[in-house]
Amino acid sequence: MAKTMAKLQAPARKTSRKPAAGRTKRAARPKARRKQTFNVSHFRPEDFRADGLRSYARYRDLGMGKATNGLLQAHVIRLTPPCDPAVVSKRHFHDVDVQMIYVLRGWIKTEFEREGEVTMRQGTAWLQPPRIKHTVLDYSDDCELLEIISPAEFKTVELE
Repeated sequence: MAKTMAKLQAPARKTSRKPAAGRTKRAARPKARRKQTFNVSHFRPEDFRADGLRSYARYRDLGMGKATNGLLQAHVIRLTPPCDPAVVSKRHFHDVDVQMIYVLRGWIKTEFEREGEVTMRQGTAWLQPPRIKHTVLDYSDDCELLEIISPAEFKTVELE
């Protein structure tokens, strides 16, 4: 009994054992997550607004910025026909962590630094690395995009 009590009272020894073969160390816990709320955004044509970043686009906010407490934003973008190169062709970049776009309808032609011109059609998804310089060159009259950006609030820098 004395030996058992001594073991219970003795301070624990630190060991530096390596994980057994085939096992890996557990990753450190991530920082506290932002509080999120359940969100549903049903389609309503009247939700497309002209109060977004570009004058040639109508935006339907999907409510994810509020639901994720600013972690990300998601919106559907309808590009307004016809495409006017004098208006759309402004070189710029977005100061974001993540920017993913998916073409819902139509097509869009864009030029990216180090990548050149790329035409994305219905069903195409692409990831724009943070701060990549790009220019919209042209788009179809029915072009509609889904864009997901993190964080929800970010800066766009016009270069020309």
